[in-house]
Amino acid sequence: MSELKCTHSCSDCSRLGCRSASEEQYPPFCLTTNVDKALLEETLEIYRNDPEQGLIARTSACIEGEFYGRLTRVEETIEFIKRMGYKKIGIASCVGLMREASIFARILKAKGIEYFTVGCKVGAQDKTEIGVPNEKKLNGGCGHESMCNPIMQAKTLAAHGCDFNIVIGLCVGHDTLFLRHSKVPTTVMIVKDRVLQHNPVAALYGAQSMYSRFKDLGL
Repeated sequence: MSELKCTHSCSDCSRLGCRSASEEQYPPFCLTTNVDKALLEETLEIYRNDPEQGLIARTSACIEGEFYGRLTRVEETIEFIKRMGYKKIGIASCVGLMREASIFARILKAKGIEYFTVGCKVGAQDKTEIGVPNEKKLNGGCGHESMCNPIMQAKTLAAHGCDFNIVIGLCVGHDTLFLRHSKVPTTVMIVKDRVLQHNPVAALYGAQSMYSRFKDLGL
């Protein structure tokens, strides 16, 4: 089987000269060297002229500069919420991580931040309603098994007036649908990984170990 040919891009670079505009470190395929200047200027104009998107970018950059390496993801998210002035936080959670969502919600309440949470099984519709075969259910088709409903989660949070949404542990694909249907700015608190205790980067850190499931790829 022939090796797949991919166009060189940022993940093929080990220099990362773009962090400090060190032109002598740019590789021949550098996207910064070959940047579409019109497109770059277009993006800068969005930050400069769009009040919401510009504020999000500046607020995030300031929090990074002030607290780099000192705040957890939870703390950084709360700091962002406060600085942005969001009034009601929507939490879209997997029901399998509702305990974690509840802890986070209690932290928000203690910080004086209003929230509203919607679990992924909202509506309790069987998976067969959207065409999932019985044999593909976790229970093997032995009775009702509620589907994940990320579109309903997004629409419910919108109906409750949430102005900033947070994803907690939605499945791959279901998170995609939630992000597509969320009408307000959204961030991710927890990425689901049932094998690695919701720490998917561990698979990358261990990708070259003898225990890795990727060891045959020659990484």
